[in-house]
Amino acid sequence: MWQFIQDRWQSIAFDSYQHASLVIQCVLLATIIAVALAAVIARTKGLEPIAGALSAIGLTIPSFALIGILIPVTQLGTTTAVVVVTFYAFLPVLRNAVVGLAGVDRTLVESARGMGMGSLAILMRVQLPLAWPVIHAGIRISTQMSMGVAAISAYVLGPGLGKYTFDALATEGSANSMYNALIGVFGVVIIALIVDALLLLLGRLTISKGIRIA
Repeated sequence: MWQFIQDRWQSIAFDSYQHASLVIQCVLLATIIAVALAAVIARTKGLEPIAGALSAIGLTIPSFALIGILIPVTQLGTTTAVVVVTFYAFLPVLRNAVVGLAGVDRTLVESARGMGMGSLAILMRVQLPLAWPVIHAGIRISTQMSMGVAAISAYVLGPGLGKYTFDALATEGSANSMYNALIGVFGVVIIALIVDALLLLLGRLTISKGIRIA
């Protein structure tokens, strides 16, 4: 196993970087879209149950089915991987953002409005900071889930460590099959743990102790 890694360490390191980069960029994009949409939903109460239902339904869609739908449109490659990972990353963040914004004390919002703050200022300076712990929890969940989805996206030649898992399946019974599988699985787990630790640190730095939920 060690010799297998030594012979391929540059490729493994590059694929690990690509895997982490794909997930982080997709989660960041999904977070921006989800928070913006949640802000709109928070102003229209009737949309909250619909958003929750759509999030739940979206998470039930098998990733391979979504990939199959996208291939005729986005073709094989990074584009399809980005769309798939962003889609699944978007759902938990949207759900938590809606819940977090809905949980902000309305008296605080009214007080801010009474001080002359506009809607955007209230959102940025009152609602989002108070909802951030819940949104942050959604981002952590989204990131961990996206690690696995990013590995599956190797099926359409997406970047990352997933190709080692598919190589293991394609060469089942060969001498290197087990090594490929171990690198594909444990590589993703290690990256997931590192990124989650960084997100946990981000939460410690950006969430005041008074409203911290974890």
